[in-house]
Amino acid sequence: MRLESEEFGKLLRREMGEAGVECDNGLCQRLEHFAGLLREWNATHNLTGDDRAEAIVGNLVDTLRPLHFVERSETLLDVGTGAGFPGLILAAAWPQTQSVLCEPRMKRAAFLRFAALELGLENVEVARKRVEELVHSPFALISSRAVSQTGLLLRLTRHLSDASTRYLFYKGSQLAEELDGLPESLEHRIVEAPPRRYLYLVPKENVKRDMIRKN
Repeated sequence: MRLESEEFGKLLRREMGEAGVECDNGLCQRLEHFAGLLREWNATHNLTGDDRAEAIVGNLVDTLRPLHFVERSETLLDVGTGAGFPGLILAAAWPQTQSVLCEPRMKRAAFLRFAALELGLENVEVARKRVEELVHSPFALISSRAVSQTGLLLRLTRHLSDASTRYLFYKGSQLAEELDGLPESLEHRIVEAPPRRYLYLVPKENVKRDMIRKN
């Protein structure tokens, strides 16, 4: 399917609707534009293994499903953004969130910078370095998709977090093995969308405050 076609837009909106993901015209248009850019760059730079329309839409839906249960944060760090999932797409959905995309590979970082400029995402900064080399104040939300095990991700981002930082990790079938040894200070929630499992980690103090507010 040609990414520039009207059929791609219909496919995107249908799949978003079936997944219950809100996608207003502005966001859907940015996602369509992103898909075209990804396809163009992938022809020479091999950013993603599958750039069929169905695969790209699947990745977009997979990225945005957590909008159901993750509250928008003021700042976001995405570890190992690759071809844009999830960090660039979350930044497109949350234009008020200052987002840092940490991607050490040169071609992918170049694509992320170009795509952010083309999509008018002034809230995006691309850091072409390993996350352990990144120097920044603590982030409100740290995300990552299929980069490393949960325990290692928490250790690698320790210097970029504080007591109020939340975490959104996109995981698969082996998630249960990664829950042992999680810090006692974090409450975990698992949201299933087979084969995806989303792991949302929230500081227990935040959970308590949220309960007090609701009561």
